[in-house]
Amino acid sequence: METEDQFPTDILELQQYFGPVKPNQAVQAVPGQNLNVPLWILGSSLYGAQLAAHMGLPYAFASHFAPAMMEQAAALYRREFKPSAQLDKPYLMLALNVFAAETKAEAQHLFTSPQQQFVNLVRGVPGLLPDPVEDMDQIWQAHEKAYVEKALACSVIGNPAEVKKGLLDFIEQTNPDELMLTSMMHDPKARQTSFRIAAELISD
Repeated sequence: METEDQFPTDILELQQYFGPVKPNQAVQAVPGQNLNVPLWILGSSLYGAQLAAHMGLPYAFASHFAPAMMEQAAALYRREFKPSAQLDKPYLMLALNVFAAETKAEAQHLFTSPQQQFVNLVRGVPGLLPDPVEDMDQIWQAHEKAYVEKALACSVIGNPAEVKKGLLDFIEQTNPDELMLTSMMHDPKARQTSFRIAAELISD
């Protein structure tokens, strides 16, 4: 049974498969060999940040659903980073929920889908992403609301002006090298609209 102690060895092995073939190498990745595919570490804890720093790899933090250790992990990663063949300086990606719509009310309505999903996780009944609802107070209890708000704290919700301000504030506060935006919306068209609004705001 594998443990997290074996994870660094797994990464080194994967890097080897994507690198040049060595003499007498028994296992070869076809067509992966010598492609030198850039690897990332994705995590939501200090362990992932420390590992990415130690191995000189880019680090993506899952702040969109586990933001509690985001600031600590980012600081640790940047402080302890060691240059590698892949990367000469730290490169940090942070994930952010973005729910953009023409009106704030519509955006907040759409956001009730992931809120319900996290309530279901708390209750031990995970499933498909629920339809949005009009009133979350009819669904969650006080302790569930507190948990969900904490888990989804890295979220920007609102009309275009509000989302733009939220994006700029988040970037100013965290200074990431790259953002990964996510929108867990039940309606695919609403999700596309949200991404379009966000993309237009960022390109301004």
